[in-house]
Amino acid sequence: MTLRQALTLATEQLATNPALGDHAHRDAELLLLHVLELDRATLLAYPTRALTEQQLVLYQDAIARRLRCEPVQYITGQQEFFGLPLKVTPATLIPRPETEHLVEAVLDRLPADRPVRILDIGTGTGAIALALAANLPLAEVIAVDISAEALEVARENAANHHLEARVGFFLSDLLTGLLQKDQTVAFDAIVSNPPYIPESERAELHPQVRDYEPAQALFAGDLGLDIYRRLIPQAYRALKPGGLLALEIGHGQRDSLAALLESWENVAFVDDLQQIARVALARR
Repeated sequence: MTLRQALTLATEQLATNPALGDHAHRDAELLLLHVLELDRATLLAYPTRALTEQQLVLYQDAIARRLRCEPVQYITGQQEFFGLPLKVTPATLIPRPETEHLVEAVLDRLPADRPVRILDIGTGTGAIALALAANLPLAEVIAVDISAEALEVARENAANHHLEARVGFFLSDLLTGLLQKDQTVAFDAIVSNPPYIPESERAELHPQVRDYEPAQALFAGDLGLDIYRRLIPQAYRALKPGGLLALEIGHGQRDSLAALLESWENVAFVDDLQQIARVALARR
């Protein structure tokens, strides 16, 4: 079977799943490139190249996994975020392009020419922590997560990008572990993309999210606000005076976050390209 034939057949198979039809060709192509370790230019230049029997078996297996709505990123084991290729596993949330708004907002508000201490809460793959460290060469970044498995992935990503000397990883439920160990913790910025999906929306989620990504990284109580209610007071204790708090927020949560940040200074929100509030910002 040629590359073109395999790609056409896989696209047709994926299109039979209503949840996958919109991106059937894209997903089929990404998985083919992954299995064959090819770049897209080679695929386009040699569409009649034949797959070996082993390659075809591997490709069919990848397509079968995608037909069950397993995310492409878990099949390939990778996702790019803020220009950094990252390892992802089912222990970690898949980094989203929307979260880049959070990184951009923090970079706009922190100096690149002097040392700063940053805490990333719920680091997952380490995406936010590593993006900030890569773009703030004098920054010291601490990243915490409640999942030991996620922290192992984050450490590997830090090593892959030679950032392990400036990014430290700790097992902690939000800031609880850090506050217990060191009552004088003081950060210039605390950043987080916490769980914020209401439990009531679980059934409405795309199956590739609902059935595969870690629930503890997605859901936060009936209104999606449970983590914010715990995190915001802890962050206040751990920030320096004037320190920055930057949070990714869910659709329709702007007013709720404004209320939770009522005692903070300079509360502001950053919208995404659809004019939806995506980031909440405040100063201690």
